[in-house]
This record gives sequence, structure tokens and C-alpha cells, in this order.
Amino acid sequence: QVQLVESGGGLVQPGGSLRLSCAASGIIFSITGMGWYRQAPGKQRELVAWITSSGGTNYAGSVKGRFTISRDDAKNTVFLQMNSLKPEDSAVYYCNVYWRITDYWGQGTQVTVSS
Repeated sequence: QVQLVESGGGLVQPGGSLRLSCAASGIIFSITGMGWYRQAPGKQRELVAWITSSGGTNYAGSVKGRFTISRDDAKNTVFLQMNSLKPEDSAVYYCNVYWRITDYWGQGTQVTVSS
């Protein structure tokens, strides 16, 4: 079955950095686009960044220039490098894949930006 396992969240001060990882299994990773979403308390889940199978990327306007999504097909892993973090980036971050007409989500990893 499909599994997505996120890691790398935590507490960081404003202006700091974090790197999230998402290890995927049960899919043919190299031919699949992958995404990162986030959900803050009381808000809808929103797309943060997306990477296609060929490495093309797309970002939410609020994170463009600060976050970078990348992938390592040899390790079936997608990354989200987050720099210049702001308090408004605080949320649970989820890894996502759409595979064989089904949306799959990881368990989420908490990112808290606070002094």
C-alpha cells in the first residue's frame, strides 16, 4: 500500500530554517509528482509547493523565494527546504501524492515558528 512518512518539523525562531523530508513507498516514485501542503489551526489546507516527475516546480506566492522543493528519486524522497521562516508559516505540513485516482497524505509534521 501507499505510505508517505514525513519528518523534520519542529520549533524554530523567526528567520530560521527547517528541512522537511517525505519518504514514499508503494508508488513508482520517479514518474509521480509530489506536493507539500500545510494547515494552520482554523484554516483550510493549502498547497505550499509542488514538484513534477521531471523536476518542474510550483510555489504558493507566500513562500516563493523562501522555500525550495526538491526530490531524490534514488531514495523515493521529496524535500522542502524552508528558509527565512515567519510565524505565519506555523502549521502542520503534509506530504501528498495523487496515485491511481487516489489522493494520499502523510501523517503530517508540525512546524512552529516562534521566539
